[in-house]
Amino acid sequence: MNLWLTLVLVVHVLTALGIIGLVLLQHGKGADVGAAFGGGASGSLFGATGSANFLSRATATMAAVFFMTSLGLAYLATHKPRTDAGIMQSVPAPQPAAPTEPKAGTPETAVPAASEGEQNSKAKDVPK
Repeated sequence: MNLWLTLVLVVHVLTALGIIGLVLLQHGKGADVGAAFGGGASGSLFGATGSANFLSRATATMAAVFFMTSLGLAYLATHKPRTDAGIMQSVPAPQPAAPTEPKAGTPETAVPAASEGEQNSKAKDVPK
């Protein structure tokens, strides 16, 4: 996708430079009056009105290409592809919990057995 972004960006910049050049080549509205009094525009390559038509159409075409590349760049900037397939792909799988068996002889696991007298007294203390 990075290739498309680069390609559209290059076309966009070249189109912008082309529009600048075409606008600078065009004559203003006041140039037509100067051509009527021998300004030399009638002897140009496209004729007196032909140059205005060609340059206007070329500018309009370049403006349309510029508009399309602007939309393309906006689309490519907002719709970037994801690198992973889903949200759960980046989470590591949980490891199954192994049952822990107490080791014999450790003080944490050794529980002293209660005598029968203590068990009977505890049972009597509980209300029914």
